[in-house]
Amino acid sequence: MPEPENKDNIKQSIRPQTGSSVFHRKIVLILIMTAILSLITIIEPKSNKWKQNAITVAGGNGHGQQLNQLIGPFGIFTDKNNNIFIADHGNHRIVEWKYNAKEGQIIAGGNGKGNRMDQLNYPRDVIVDEQTHSVIIADWENRRVIQWLNRTQRILIDNIDCYGLAMDKNGFLYVSDAVKNEVRRWKIAEYNNEGIIVAGGNRRGDYLNLLNFPTFIFVDEDQSVYVSDHENRRVMKWIKDAKEGTIVAGGNGGGDNLNQLSNPQGVIVNDLGQIYVVDYGNDRIIRWCEGKEEGEIVVGGNGHGNQSNQLNGPTDLSFDDEGNLYVADIGNHRIQKFEIIL
Repeated sequence: MPEPENKDNIKQSIRPQTGSSVFHRKIVLILIMTAILSLITIIEPKSNKWKQNAITVAGGNGHGQQLNQLIGPFGIFTDKNNNIFIADHGNHRIVEWKYNAKEGQIIAGGNGKGNRMDQLNYPRDVIVDEQTHSVIIADWENRRVIQWLNRTQRILIDNIDCYGLAMDKNGFLYVSDAVKNEVRRWKIAEYNNEGIIVAGGNRRGDYLNLLNFPTFIFVDEDQSVYVSDHENRRVMKWIKDAKEGTIVAGGNGGGDNLNQLSNPQGVIVNDLGQIYVVDYGNDRIIRWCEGKEEGEIVVGGNGHGNQSNQLNGPTDLSFDDEGNLYVADIGNHRIQKFEIIL
């Protein structure tokens, strides 16, 4: 008959593990968690794709001044209702195209080219201040930033070669000055001062603290400013209060390689830090991920033309809440909508 097991051994076997065994178990768990986190960080963020054949949602009816026509649309802005606001450059007006509308309606300008308060002179960009329900316009040839609210006008900033506009989450207004090679920021209701330089402003050049004909701009949640540095064929990122920027797209000379840009225009950065750039000279939209050496073509890049998969000198871009991509196709006098592939 087998001898009964020693009681001390039984107690030892059911006693909770302590000391070195618990320590080793914790080490193993830490190593496993570290490995999982490492895997998560190297996974590329989701990259959306769009149908390559676009739908014309504004203009596209030839070169003209009728309400279903545009002349060289420049800057665009899409609101929460998918209405599109267009700087109708050659018609010296801002038009709003309601969702699925067959024609636009004039909400600013449209009274001929001129410098009266009710006139515009080759407007370059437009944004909507959703707090005041007003439109803010870069009135290029009049060298002023002007606000329109219910057909009432107010000059916000004068004597400025304004090209691109942006507004941050605090309602601060940012304006690129293509001639002074700088971007300035203004606080709400303090437009009578000179603003604060947030990018460039150190003469024209290609050093990291310089810009050369800045065009469109974008401001993220951290108040970092992204600038399409047109003549330097690059996009620059200026962190808030920085003395110089970093190159986040292009910067390898003008050309059509994937690490190059040709006269960049509109720029938007999404929540994942993906940078979308209008590559004007190459008739395409490029996506760059910060830190990457080259971008990828999102839409266009199929030669200079007027087919649904082609662009002709695109200038600006916008996204709606569903992720659809809108492009101002200046040479074809139309706004193209590229539907997102879900």
